[in-house]
Amino acid sequence: MFSAFKRSIPQISIFHNPSSPPSTAALNLLRAAVSGPYPPSAPSARPLTFNLEVVENAPTADQLRTILSYVHSTATGSAEGISPANLLSAHPTVQTQPTSAEGVALLAAQNVNALKWPIVVDWDAGRAAVGDVDGVKSILEELRKKRDGEASETPEPKSKGWFW
Repeated sequence: MFSAFKRSIPQISIFHNPSSPPSTAALNLLRAAVSGPYPPSAPSARPLTFNLEVVENAPTADQLRTILSYVHSTATGSAEGISPANLLSAHPTVQTQPTSAEGVALLAAQNVNALKWPIVVDWDAGRAAVGDVDGVKSILEELRKKRDGEASETPEPKSKGWFW
């Protein structure tokens, strides 16, 4: 009856490093998707609707834990999140390999080159892309499918509390 009240504008955050070419490309792609037709190859298409938050700092440890749970390991097919080490770049200034979200956050606060940039998160759908423009395109494509009615609405998770 009141399903329209459940709908909200998706919240997309990009943790952005302006000196990273993939991060700049991802930010341009996100801005173009909001301001112009999406996909760009269809000039009559509407822009995507989402709130874009650009953050030029590394994510906090709490944010990293959430992001790690959103990024699924495609190599193993595991539905669990990836290791915090997968967020680290191969930059020569990165000497340590932290194994926790707290360690990665601390290292990133000391050395911005330690992270793979960009980190793009769709907080509402529970999706994230790390260091990968193709992952950003995948997030945008899911938003397009939802806009165009091609994606099924995911049902609200049922509580397993006292009354279920």
